[in-house]
Amino acid sequence: MNSTDLTGHLLIALPTLQDSNFEHSVVYICNHGDEGAMGVILNHPSTVTLGQVLDQLEIPPSDLSVQEEPVFSGGPVQPEQGFVLHSPDRLWDQSLPVNAFSALTSSRDILEAIAGGEGPERFRLMLGYAGWGPGQLEGELQQDAWLTVPASAALLFETPFTDLREAAARSLGIDMSLLVQHGGHA
Repeated sequence: MNSTDLTGHLLIALPTLQDSNFEHSVVYICNHGDEGAMGVILNHPSTVTLGQVLDQLEIPPSDLSVQEEPVFSGGPVQPEQGFVLHSPDRLWDQSLPVNAFSALTSSRDILEAIAGGEGPERFRLMLGYAGWGPGQLEGELQQDAWLTVPASAALLFETPFTDLREAAARSLGIDMSLLVQHGGHA
């Protein structure tokens, strides 16, 4: 049984986490239940821009300001699948409301709206997601692999991705620079 629902929380990877996919990452948990957990990494930019994604999907942008929006590597699962984390001022096809200030969708209609300048007020686009099987995330938490932080709209949409890890930790009063990895390498 899942005693702690982390939906709507951020996970900050600690130095004890031994998975290169998540090194220095901040993951937003969009769904957490007895079947496992699903989230997206918010602070690993990819080499792709939103303009390139729209071009590949043959969606012509009339709002050229979105062309250079960064696309993030959302996680190692289905890296070819796009996900849009957005403010819930409007819900799109297949939008999954996460909480009062965010929703997640993988539908094309939101990209068409963004390209046309009619998208959500705030959004982040990711390719791929992070997934955990039943009990897997709970096990990693018991091994002190993650720091959990309640998310906020400011952290999700206003904090530059380069500052997100430190800002999220600071919201708990923790200085990430003091958490250093100890131990040697064989």
